[in-house]
Amino acid sequence: MRTLIIGTALAACAAGAAQAREAEAAKALDLSFGYKADLAATVDGGAARRGRVLDNLTVGADLDLEKAFGWQGARAHALLLSNSGGAPGDDSGSIQGVDNIEVSRHRVRLYEAWVEQDLARGKGSVRAGLYDLNSEFYANDSAGLLIGPAFGIGSELAATGPNGPSIFPSTSLAVRLAWTPSERVYVQAAALNAHAGVLGDPGGVDFKMEDGALLITEAGWTGAGKVAVGAWRYTRKQDDIRDLGPTGDPAKRKAQGAYVLLERGLTGGDAEDAVRRTTAFARLGVSDGDTTPFQGGWQAGIKVDRVLASRPDSAFSIGVNQAYLTGKHRANAADEGQDLGDTESAIEITYADTVGPLTLQPDLQYVIRPGGDRAMKNAVVAILRVGVEF
Repeated sequence: MRTLIIGTALAACAAGAAQAREAEAAKALDLSFGYKADLAATVDGGAARRGRVLDNLTVGADLDLEKAFGWQGARAHALLLSNSGGAPGDDSGSIQGVDNIEVSRHRVRLYEAWVEQDLARGKGSVRAGLYDLNSEFYANDSAGLLIGPAFGIGSELAATGPNGPSIFPSTSLAVRLAWTPSERVYVQAAALNAHAGVLGDPGGVDFKMEDGALLITEAGWTGAGKVAVGAWRYTRKQDDIRDLGPTGDPAKRKAQGAYVLLERGLTGGDAEDAVRRTTAFARLGVSDGDTTPFQGGWQAGIKVDRVLASRPDSAFSIGVNQAYLTGKHRANAADEGQDLGDTESAIEITYADTVGPLTLQPDLQYVIRPGGDRAMKNAVVAILRVGVEF
């Protein structure tokens, strides 16, 4: 009888321990879902007055590897991405684009899949896998509400690489190191496959790295705001957008650039629930000017959180951006009969709030000299974004 009682107790303990492990494993896994649908229309000027519908679906999973398997200081992340719809950027005539979920190929992609390991008791970390460069580099939180692509990452970097750098909608294999020598100072660097491609893209993930790597580093200070500087360079020379070599193929040039980020809280302090908490940002980027249509550009703006005291999710933002076109890009356009100016500029105003489970965001953009084309009328673009996430 005693043996039976002990055996029953041990079995109960084992079952309880198994249930506890299962519960802990369940806590270790965090699933997410997000969906955005945009109705975008060029209502005046631009290349064509037309309405477009486009959408963006994300399904994500974050796993705490320490809770799940006892792997201390490690975590894993995966994100599936699906996009479809029209191209409002073409209608506006903008060379930078007007909607940050617009894609050229409608596909389901494994957008991100990486593992991260803490180093030196959390002072540093290393991350490896399919990685979105713009998730940590060349990014301002206070610019995140704006829909114009130029506010996500500078166009002079976004337009580089054989298939674009490792940003939306296709990432590449990468290794990222980050170090925080003090609470407010950080340094980070990454090496990324220069050829972006993921599962779902033609050819899938590129493991050969025949196009070399994109190297990028950023250092900054965070506190009441953010001050950061960054620099990037491709390890292999890229095609010149105009000049030809002795064989008649595009000449090879060094592709490189640098940027500065500034962000500052104006009102509301650090309290996230402060009414009309206002943050300002400014950014400036430059490039080599030989391998991209953009010599550089700048963006600036403000974001106001909790615009209405009674609406905790209400937010307002206004931003201005200007891209400087390279002489070589303008010369190529002149060969085709286009007269381009030096710049394309845009002003964007947007407001977002929740209504039940939905987030509604009306957005208005005014694109000045779309594509730099002197003959094209300035474009007015109206967007309504409807989103849900959990």
